[in-house]
Amino acid sequence: MSSILFTNGTVVLPDRLLTNAELECEKGKISFVGKSRKRSPKDKTIVDAEGGYIAPGFIDIHVHGGNGADFMDGTVEAVRIACRAHAKHGTTTIFPTTTTGTQKQIMALLGACAASQKRMDTGARIAGVHLYGPYFAEDKVGCHPIEGRRSPEGNEFNLYFETGLIKVATCAAELPGAEAFYRAAKKRRCLVTCGHSNSSWTEMQQAFDAGMRHVDHFWCAMSSVPSMRQRFNVPMQGSMAEFVLMNPDMSTEIIADGFHLAPELLEFAYRMKGANRLLLVTDSNRALDLPPGRYRFGSEDDGSWFESDGKVGWAPNGSLASSIMGMDHMVRHMMENSSATLPEVIRMASLTPAERTGISKQTGSLDLGKQADVLILNSRLDVKRVFVGGKERLP
Repeated sequence: MSSILFTNGTVVLPDRLLTNAELECEKGKISFVGKSRKRSPKDKTIVDAEGGYIAPGFIDIHVHGGNGADFMDGTVEAVRIACRAHAKHGTTTIFPTTTTGTQKQIMALLGACAASQKRMDTGARIAGVHLYGPYFAEDKVGCHPIEGRRSPEGNEFNLYFETGLIKVATCAAELPGAEAFYRAAKKRRCLVTCGHSNSSWTEMQQAFDAGMRHVDHFWCAMSSVPSMRQRFNVPMQGSMAEFVLMNPDMSTEIIADGFHLAPELLEFAYRMKGANRLLLVTDSNRALDLPPGRYRFGSEDDGSWFESDGKVGWAPNGSLASSIMGMDHMVRHMMENSSATLPEVIRMASLTPAERTGISKQTGSLDLGKQADVLILNSRLDVKRVFVGGKERLP
């Protein structure tokens, strides 16, 4: 593996920008970060940032597919297609995410991801799987196939955990069996999360006590004070939103595609949680990089249908059906529509998800000794070049 010198750019660190800087990597690891030296090391492959940014690779913990493939297709080829698609958008580390579906379909996804991990030579690196579906509340399935949702049972979810692949684990807090699920996920050091849920403050507190520390796509498919009024009458009760905003140990994520959340909600989430507890995710589906049309969400065999208009996905009932944008778009949109600084926005797409999933010693920022997961971005934050562990992934 050749030594690489990234030069003629501004290095994006978690807390500041380092202008007129360069970054060096040896054997796939970062070996120098600092101001440009008068005399560059010899025998290096030079990567010219052309006055742009040298940034850490993005990390996506909530993503379903891209370029015609959904991870729930359950094949190595589908995994490779989706991972390559997201690398083009700057994602260097990815957590393939399940939808609702059968046990057989989820096991097929896990098997395909395990096989791909061993011989992934293109696209984003798989750091683990996000067990997202099938443990959703019946009234909060969103665009996911309702036939595939159910409450968690140990004889099923332990099969998934025993693979060693699950690193993010979601369950609606109000479901029977949720506490056992959370404790099993915590035992395996997962990021334990609540999503597609209509849970109350009390149920969130019980989930928190069992190890839950994160909520999926804030404001989407989650409870609110009005929904608590419908469930419990009076007095009105706190919901998932209030619990997350009030508890400093809780993190959450936003889909900054311009369609799921208005600019004021992006700004509100940033101000309330800060860059170290707010993640950018794509939640993108197989329609990423494809023309408008009708597609399956989830398995190609029996996933639910949705329409892509070229900007976002739409379910038949008129609700949003996931995103069709990559992480580079999320970064640009968040930068344009919030007061967060560039280092903070990049942090939300890199170091913060790395910290929350326990991989920050290996990746997530441009620190010495970490994997050389590096992006070259131009002044408009477009992805120009992508490196995973010091190896270039052609956009």
